[in-house]
Amino acid sequence: ADLIASGAIPVARLNEVHRQAESSFIVRAAHAVNAGEEPESAPPGQGDFFFVDAADPPTILDRLRTMVLERIPAAFGLDPIRDVQVLSPMNKSELGVQNLNRELQTLLNPPSSGAAEVQRFATTFRVGDKVIQTRNNYQRDTFNGDIGRVAEIDAVDQVLTATFDGRPVEYDFAELDELQLAYACSIHKSQGSEYPAVVIPVHTQHFVMLQRNLLYTGITRGRKLVVLVGSRKALWIAVNKSETTKRFSLLAERL
Repeated sequence: ADLIASGAIPVARLNEVHRQAESSFIVRAAHAVNAGEEPESAPPGQGDFFFVDAADPPTILDRLRTMVLERIPAAFGLDPIRDVQVLSPMNKSELGVQNLNRELQTLLNPPSSGAAEVQRFATTFRVGDKVIQTRNNYQRDTFNGDIGRVAEIDAVDQVLTATFDGRPVEYDFAELDELQLAYACSIHKSQGSEYPAVVIPVHTQHFVMLQRNLLYTGITRGRKLVVLVGSRKALWIAVNKSETTKRFSLLAERL
């Protein structure tokens, strides 16, 4: 921001939409949020952005489960694990990343008799789980934010194999702190990524993180579909809260 404000360097502004068509309701929603306005849902069955009204966390969680498992796959032909990404503003709370991952793992990849699984660092990993790399590892050529699937768990050699874009990567059980479940991930972690479908829970229990720029980022991660599930009050707070941390660097003045 200081570099731009200084006027001392060339600035290019990205204003051409590539991820969706200009007529997309996702684009309209993103523009509305950016302008401090509440986004409007597309007409039923005719668009790619929807707001599903749900007042309390248990109802939001129930609607979110139905969206991921049934409604989105049926209406758009998308795979609930590969194509649908749940994004949450926070890690903790009932609607935070950690709890959503437990709920969605139980829903989409439940334990089965005789199937290998391993529990490490308070997380249970099963074959078929969607996982995310949480730090850069140059030896493995895997980087923070890479999403893959658990392909094999060898309990004898204590090795978990995950595939990233078809490439197998091995982890000793002691190294599984580099992986987390990725049925849900934080909006912060999603920056720079895009997904066929995005589902975002919005509730006042996320109050500290309900901010315009974060909601804008979440909405613009989706290519084909974005669904907000939550309360109108929380959406209003997020759209109207645009405070950013003030910096006192004097960099703009110095430039």
